[in-house]
Amino acid sequence: MGKRFIWLRSLTAVGLSIAASLLFMAAPATALTEEQKLINEVWRIIDRAYVDPTFNHKNWWGLREKYLKQSLPNREATYGTISQMLGVLGDPFTRLLKPDQYRSLQTSTSGELTGVGLQIALDVETKRLKVISPIVGSPAAKSGILSGDTILQIDEVTTEGLSLDEAAEKMRGVVGSHVTLTIAREGGFEREFDLVRDLIELNPVLAELRPQTDGKKVGYLRLSQFNANATMEVAHAIAKLERDGADRYILDLRNNPGGLLNAGIEIARLWLDEGAIVYTVNRQGTIGSFEATGKALTNDPLMVLVNQGTASASEILAGALQDNGRATIVGEKTFGKGLIQSLFDLSDGAGLAVTVAKYETPNHTDINRLGIQPDRVVALEAITLEQVGTAADTQYKAAISAFADSLVAGAK
Repeated sequence: MGKRFIWLRSLTAVGLSIAASLLFMAAPATALTEEQKLINEVWRIIDRAYVDPTFNHKNWWGLREKYLKQSLPNREATYGTISQMLGVLGDPFTRLLKPDQYRSLQTSTSGELTGVGLQIALDVETKRLKVISPIVGSPAAKSGILSGDTILQIDEVTTEGLSLDEAAEKMRGVVGSHVTLTIAREGGFEREFDLVRDLIELNPVLAELRPQTDGKKVGYLRLSQFNANATMEVAHAIAKLERDGADRYILDLRNNPGGLLNAGIEIARLWLDEGAIVYTVNRQGTIGSFEATGKALTNDPLMVLVNQGTASASEILAGALQDNGRATIVGEKTFGKGLIQSLFDLSDGAGLAVTVAKYETPNHTDINRLGIQPDRVVALEAITLEQVGTAADTQYKAAISAFADSLVAGAK
């Protein structure tokens, strides 16, 4: 009997759910309430899918028992308990999405939303709400809010303790309505921004042919988000630029916060004939890989622009192009989000975002919290939205100069 106890305990310590299952089967059957069933549903998803098998070095089975015993008078109380349970993991990207938040997230990845146009994240060290990037053309971008800014208050309500989705919900609203954000920035900057909510168009691609004085033609593509439309629109843009005579390209991923992983992989395939694109590592340490398929739309020289607002799927794309020697990366160190989330439907219409894996670049570089280092580091001086991708844009100018310096292998 003693040996059996030690065996079960050791398995639980390394996060294997079989031990928990055996204990559960041995316990007297107890009917769960609807609220307890929802907590148990979330617990089971995390138990089998979460990337960290130690669950942040916590006794995940013991936590199930603890939170099932809490008072659950209604669904809001249950949501609060679930958020407490997930908070133990110390991972701001693994979170509960209430039904309305879940619908909003699904909308934002499919094409449009209403609000101020900010992509946000929780700083894991300071626990403060940070701006990854403002969406191009949005009220936030036009007001002068920048990547790396800290959001202190939303309509005079502190953001301390707010989840990502609670903060996003407060910033969304009816077109024409106002919301005030209190913003802090390095150097002691702090001020209020009065923003008017608007329909945020998530057309992710801007493409232009730009003839140069040396007779060359640069295809300039600015990609603002990896949504469901991104791959098709980038493919169409490259095809048109090729027909128009582009013989080199600049792919602008600055202030692109990411989005759908598959979109990042498919867009990498538009530029690569061969090679790995990204490796994923799950909780068992199993490595999966995504490869190029030999269907690149162009082999012309390529520069990629990045900054601190380049995150997630953008970093996958930049890392794949850099490690395969397909492009020169120009700009600033990227955001450093190397974790992959999957969305799970819950039985009441809510959703659960769960970190299920981390990713590595083709050279097996783990960029989480570290970011991608550019080949050519260039700081961006303060410019207006209209000056992005023009002669006033120091990073854009550096990319044009890099073509002339023949920094890209096979440059024409």
